[in-house]
Amino acid sequence: MIADFESFKIELSLSKVEICRELYHKNRELIRIKKEHVAVSNLVRIIDSTLRLTGRKGFHAMSLRDLCADSGFSIGGLYAYIKSKDDLIYLIQSHGFLLTRRTMLAYTQEVTSPRDKLLAAVKAHVYLSELMQPWFYFSFMETKSLPEKHKKEAISVELEVEDIIFGIIQEGIKADVFRSVNAKLLASLCKAMMQDWYLKRRKYNNQGTDVTQYAEFVGDILENYLTRPA
Repeated sequence: MIADFESFKIELSLSKVEICRELYHKNRELIRIKKEHVAVSNLVRIIDSTLRLTGRKGFHAMSLRDLCADSGFSIGGLYAYIKSKDDLIYLIQSHGFLLTRRTMLAYTQEVTSPRDKLLAAVKAHVYLSELMQPWFYFSFMETKSLPEKHKKEAISVELEVEDIIFGIIQEGIKADVFRSVNAKLLASLCKAMMQDWYLKRRKYNNQGTDVTQYAEFVGDILENYLTRPA
């Protein structure tokens, strides 16, 4: 179960490194660096820099020279990891997908109570989107412009998150903890509420709402709707 946002932040920083290590081992034909610790550290730099630049000017307006200037790599150094922006898209998307999947499962699979599990799923996703807002925004805004293969992957991870929420709601209904509802529709609505945080975060910041308050509020809405009347 997620304790608080600060604890989540510490754990996520470790997860990002582990995801980049996984990317390194899965893409040895693309990444030509033999020393794992060097490659992993540089993958973190490349991904963080790409997301930072995407937030400023958009992915399609960003050039590989822009990426070199921001990350400190030479063109030759960057080519040891990627050959083109298509390769870069692949690394960025793969990193985000793996991190989202790992985070959602890590914070829900050991929780037994459907109520606690649903709140854990919401918190995991909202907290992750707070810390990885540039990636979530990139994935949402750039999906339509991605190559077909990457577009399908982006859509599939969206559906996977909904399926996790759907499964928890169904579990609660079967256990007679939640009232009978359209679980699929509610899971879709939950995903939309979680998306609103990273797409319109400034609006909530202007209201004085922080990430913990937002996640708990979404959890409260779901619980109030799902709780059986006394």
